[in-house]
Amino acid sequence: MKSFDKTEDFKLDLPRRPRRMRRTASLRAMAQETYVRVEDLIAPLIVKEAGEKEPVGSMPGLYRLNIEGLVAECRELADLGVPAVAIFPNMDPDLKDALGSEAGNPDTLTLRAVKAIKAAVPEISVITDVALDPYTTHGHDGVLNEDGSYVMNDETVRRLCEMAVLQAEAGVDIVAPSDMMDGRVGAIRAALDTCGHIDTAIMAYSAKFASAYYGPYREAVGSAKAAGTTLLGKETYQMNPANRREAIMDALMDEEEGADFVMVKPAGAYLDIIRELRDASEVTVAAYQVSGEYAQIHAAAKLGWLDYEKTRDESLLAIKRAGADVILTYFAKEVATKLKG
Repeated sequence: MKSFDKTEDFKLDLPRRPRRMRRTASLRAMAQETYVRVEDLIAPLIVKEAGEKEPVGSMPGLYRLNIEGLVAECRELADLGVPAVAIFPNMDPDLKDALGSEAGNPDTLTLRAVKAIKAAVPEISVITDVALDPYTTHGHDGVLNEDGSYVMNDETVRRLCEMAVLQAEAGVDIVAPSDMMDGRVGAIRAALDTCGHIDTAIMAYSAKFASAYYGPYREAVGSAKAAGTTLLGKETYQMNPANRREAIMDALMDEEEGADFVMVKPAGAYLDIIRELRDASEVTVAAYQVSGEYAQIHAAAKLGWLDYEKTRDESLLAIKRAGADVILTYFAKEVATKLKG
């Protein structure tokens, strides 16, 4: 048996060597397939009624802002080229009840915030959440039955239609039902069109999973303590993290009902869903990099376990590579600042 000659000149006969295109920065740039642009980013923002800005402890760099501060933040984001913001209210607990009645108030916090933004920063698109959880004492996304054991679907959808019309009347560009009730996209589309808001778009939270990654957000909007105080878990309306086919089915149903965007939430743990939905859907695909994803990068970087900036950027690149057209992310402002140089 012939032994291996360590002194013999050794060369592989390879017609293709992928490393050729990795050799220098300029070659790598020419071969790069995916980019995150400022135009891909949507900034979620938290608005409160009054007072100085308040930091959210579990989400470094995120603040609850009063309307004046919110408008100023939108001005900065627009100047950076960020195309849209998504507004979420931190409601006064005294305004909450079991039905989420404050959501139907034409002068509620969110609607005043929308009007202020559109008056001062008309070029930025405003997205508003269509769900009852910020307004309910129980922290769930809809109207409960008498014993509090179930969110009633059709009764909730009726309330969501009312919310969406009020938001459109306030000047919002995109309403975003995040409740995961059956049939709500079609009902909202019909309600908007009937009331003359044919140009108001719908961003459907189509594959919103019952995820453990939402905890810091619930602190930010003040629903953390409320969630789970009844016998009901959100698993009865949010999606089972184990289900892929169901996620695509729900999203395509939303598209058929008139959604202009379909969304996957969370993003990082569901890249396979984003990819499959991008391949199956004809409309714009959004992905929400949620509070837990943001918080864990900050936490690991603070402990010195990860490089903060590189991990942040890689996480967004992975979401874009998976097929997301737009990304809702709490990193939007700092990434836009970096990209603008």
